[in-house]
Amino acid sequence: MSTLVRRVAAVTAASAVAVAALAVPASAHVTVQPGTAEQGSWSKVSFRVPNERDDASTTKIVVDLPQDHAIAFVSVKPVAGWTVKAEKNTLATPIKSEDGEITKAVTRITWTGGKIEPGQFQEFDVSLGPLPTDVDHLTFKADQTYSSGEVVHWNEESAEGKEAEHPAPVLKLTPKAAAPAPAAVAEKESGLDDGTARLLGGLGLAAGLAGLVLGALAFRRKSA
Repeated sequence: MSTLVRRVAAVTAASAVAVAALAVPASAHVTVQPGTAEQGSWSKVSFRVPNERDDASTTKIVVDLPQDHAIAFVSVKPVAGWTVKAEKNTLATPIKSEDGEITKAVTRITWTGGKIEPGQFQEFDVSLGPLPTDVDHLTFKADQTYSSGEVVHWNEESAEGKEAEHPAPVLKLTPKAAAPAPAAVAEKESGLDDGTARLLGGLGLAAGLAGLVLGALAFRRKSA
């Protein structure tokens, strides 16, 4: 093998290793699933937490909910082997609801007591609602604690076209789907009514023809 060929092979191998090394952090951070929800809706989301270490287990997860766009109602789904605590704090700006003003809301959720072993991940389900209608995303900062004592802070916002080293979980909010126009609804209902009327009319005509046939047969028997 020539020197040039050996150099090209070495550079190619080094590049492949570098690409693989860069790809691992991008795919192994804490995320919120699914990544999108409708504005103003109630949604169940899962905070997906992978273990990034080969020599330690994840033993604690803390998720901070945005206080500048607080969510009135938050509930958590139990996870086997884990203890969950939802902390409420007084809001700087109360939330208006159909039942009046809400002055306190969940701002932090903590899961402890369990283990996410190396090579594994765990999902923590949370029900949220109603989601804000005046923003296009919500950012949830998270802390991941390992059995070694290491704490990884997933609290950075990614710049456009470039992901942060420790990005915070982000839930994108899409505009609420528009309701069908009254005219379209009326047209649809009218179409259903017309179809039903045609069906009943056809059945009535068939019954009338059957009656005429039976009457004619009866008359012929009587005449015979």
